[in-house]
Amino acid sequence: MSYEDSLSSQYLTSSISSLSSARAQSSQIARTYRQAAQLFLTRRLYEALSTIDPIISPEAPDSLFQQDDQTDRNVAPVAFASKTSRVKVWSFYLTLLNAIIELGPEEGKLVFGNTKWRELASYARTGTIWDLVVKQGYQGHEGTVDAEVVVNLATLLLAHMPSQKLNQQRLETYLSALSNPSFDIAAHLEASQQSMRNSSHHNGTSTPRDLNTRLKLLELYTLHVLPQNDEWDYARDFISMSEVLDDERRDAFLQALHTLKEERALDGIREKELQRRQDEEMQQRRLEDERRRKEEARAEQERRRREADERSRTAGSQNRTPSASSNNNARAGQTNRTPPASRAKPPQKKVTPPSPRVYRSIFASMQAAILNARKSLSQNPMMLLRFVLFLMAFTLAFARRDVRDRVKRSLQGGLHKVQRTIGMGVKVSYI
Repeated sequence: MSYEDSLSSQYLTSSISSLSSARAQSSQIARTYRQAAQLFLTRRLYEALSTIDPIISPEAPDSLFQQDDQTDRNVAPVAFASKTSRVKVWSFYLTLLNAIIELGPEEGKLVFGNTKWRELASYARTGTIWDLVVKQGYQGHEGTVDAEVVVNLATLLLAHMPSQKLNQQRLETYLSALSNPSFDIAAHLEASQQSMRNSSHHNGTSTPRDLNTRLKLLELYTLHVLPQNDEWDYARDFISMSEVLDDERRDAFLQALHTLKEERALDGIREKELQRRQDEEMQQRRLEDERRRKEEARAEQERRRREADERSRTAGSQNRTPSASSNNNARAGQTNRTPPASRAKPPQKKVTPPSPRVYRSIFASMQAAILNARKSLSQNPMMLLRFVLFLMAFTLAFARRDVRDRVKRSLQGGLHKVQRTIGMGVKVSYI
């Protein structure tokens, strides 16, 4: 056997061995993927992550996925799988990661522990998941990442990153790598060997599926990521100059971009209107709260005033009550000191009856008054009225003892005036 035949035999044996090992590894990766997917469907996320992790992480020397010709220990076993398996595994892992993040801090802490859940969530929230996929799944070559995986990466970052600047940068780097492939000989040889191993072409648009994937990338970039960064003009220019779009799709993209911009403007108007209404409601609530506080203050003040008035009235009643009690007690003491006979019939003053001389003087005065009145009645009719009043007063004075004394004092002055009047009338008649 010649030297050339010996080399050809050795190369053929090595190729067959390598191909056999690759098929065995691909079969193991497929079984692991199916097992992890089944666990995911039953919401056993921790077990699903533990199952898929060995084929997406750099493997240990004694790993079942170790290849004989593998020299880069930072590359995961999935990097040497077929394109179909590779896309399935990474798409599944990104979907699983999204489900884990959506558990939230409380449930995620219960399932994975606080430290592990925060680490997984930071992959999407900081964008480091993109570097992890490129390094461990594609040997660090950005342009060799499968377009379907890039679509899932961009979608994950779009859902969980507050800013889309990094997402825009990574998409632009990837699209630039597609348009201007690297001329690194080593990278080219590795990509060629991997392409021969997988019997497929990377990132091409030779099939309808590849074209559909490129359209999804373009849609994510121009209609979602760039608008999030307010790059409206750049998105329109990128759509207009894209070689992937035909005229019909280009018009559809431009129309969609215009609609999104109008909706964003309307959203801004609605947000301002909503903010204005919220400000007005807050102002109204503040006014109502202030009015309620004032009413409560007035009610409290009125309550305190009533309580003060009530206390004043109570104090006044208490001050008067002892005086009345003392007066009652004093009267009760006097009553107690008075003999029972005097309590039954109060003492009366002994009245001395008038003497006969007093009666004779009164009747003499009446007789003189009547004689004098007879002469003057014809000239002064009021004299008769005064005389009648005098008789009535006289009668009353002698009718009741208690009234007699009071009337006597009041009629003495009137009687004196009548006498003077009668006297004056008599004088006038004589004249």
